[in-house]
Amino acid sequence: MMKNLLLALVGLTSIAGTAIAQPREGAPKNDQPVSRSRVLSVDSAIVTKHEVTIKGQRIPYTATAGSLPVWDEDGRPVAGVFYTYYERDDIKDKASRPLVISFNGGPGTPSVWMEIGYTGPRILNIDDEGYPVQPYGIKENSQSILDVADIVYVDPVNTGYSRIVNKETPSSKFFGVNADIKYLAEWINTFVTRKNRWASPKFLIGESYGTTRVSGLALELQNAQWMYLNGVILVSPTELGIERNGPLNAALKLPYFTATAWYHKVLPQDLQQKDLNAVLPEVEDFTINELVPALSKGGFLDDAKKKAIAAKVARYSGLSERVVLENNLDVSTNLFWKELLRDKGYTVGRLDSRYRGIDKQDGGDSPDYNAELTSWLHSFTPAINIYLRDELNYKTDLKYNMFGSVWPWDNKGNQTGENLRQAIAQNPYLHLLIQSGYYDGACDYFNAKYSLWQLDPNGRLKDRLKWEGYRSGHMMYLRKDDLATANENLRKFIKESLPKSGQPAKY
Repeated sequence: MMKNLLLALVGLTSIAGTAIAQPREGAPKNDQPVSRSRVLSVDSAIVTKHEVTIKGQRIPYTATAGSLPVWDEDGRPVAGVFYTYYERDDIKDKASRPLVISFNGGPGTPSVWMEIGYTGPRILNIDDEGYPVQPYGIKENSQSILDVADIVYVDPVNTGYSRIVNKETPSSKFFGVNADIKYLAEWINTFVTRKNRWASPKFLIGESYGTTRVSGLALELQNAQWMYLNGVILVSPTELGIERNGPLNAALKLPYFTATAWYHKVLPQDLQQKDLNAVLPEVEDFTINELVPALSKGGFLDDAKKKAIAAKVARYSGLSERVVLENNLDVSTNLFWKELLRDKGYTVGRLDSRYRGIDKQDGGDSPDYNAELTSWLHSFTPAINIYLRDELNYKTDLKYNMFGSVWPWDNKGNQTGENLRQAIAQNPYLHLLIQSGYYDGACDYFNAKYSLWQLDPNGRLKDRLKWEGYRSGHMMYLRKDDLATANENLRKFIKESLPKSGQPAKY
């Protein structure tokens, strides 16, 4: 049974909705509780003690739930960023203890998904494939990486409990690819300084849009904060600003179609009877060496060749040749999700195509809703609200934003893939791990492989770059088997990314 003893409570509350707080050079003077109003306390902390059994070992740890300010140029708080921080208690040498800084994506979602779904010491109550079950709640995560690293989960502005507190501050300071990276790098500096973690090996992990965020942060931390990392982990990565328009963009999704069709058992029998990992290399080879050249010829592709390519796309996608030809060899993901199981009365999920949905009508060219996201919100939302209040003792009347408004979001100037390449090239200690789910249709696995290839065009960094695939979707860790494997691979990556004693960072 987990201990849950309240040890400390430090809050600096805001006033009357304007959130006036101490300037950066000032320190909190009063012990005050977290605000029970709908106004964020920008500088607060609640500390509790717990234990968890990980891989048969009992691990004592301290959990801190609170917020730290985002400062403006004059040292005044303009926003508060909520975080939860887990430190293993029986470690004396913090200088050699890795720190993992964790982000999710959206860009308007908090770090709830990986915190109580993947790497944290507590995990939500779901079945072995990731579907909701009742009663809702939390249990021990025996696969957590807390045995090998301390972890902080960060909720960017307007996600979770994080909020803008100075209403005169323009939202453009927070809501954009490069603005997001800039203020979060400053916030990480504040956190690392407050928690005395400058000596620790540091890792960034991001999921979905969080991969865009941490790819940019890797270079921003080096260049603007002079903070150097040991590793970056991309879970279900986005395109990272790497161009792939036209025929390439149209072709790269086919291996994902194959994986989904294989899962739902609608491939031709000779393919269906093979293991998934035996089928995908064949489809990947066809995609790069036949489909991309064919699509590049557009309407000038010979009719016989077009029909032959369409037959292969149909064979590998589970769709009819007619549908492939009607769409000029380029079937959209929306149509695929609607069409694949249309004759069976189902749609398939966007972020995880193992999930099935039911539409109002069989006709149409896209599903009515995302079956997987509805399922995830069903289980995650009650769990995180129960957990923060009942176990971490963070009590506030603020609404916990599973999806917060971050619009308009400025996507211009996204060079995060190139930023990550530069960071790895400039820092001989820095390693990269990519984790993808084969059934993820939003950030599909073959596009992740393509990004990996483009991160290292000269091939000199590839001994520090790694990709892994899992038989689930965007949140591959929701499947029990993948939760264990993926966390074990994180452990291995963290350990292998630490230099040997006395090993210099040099080429």
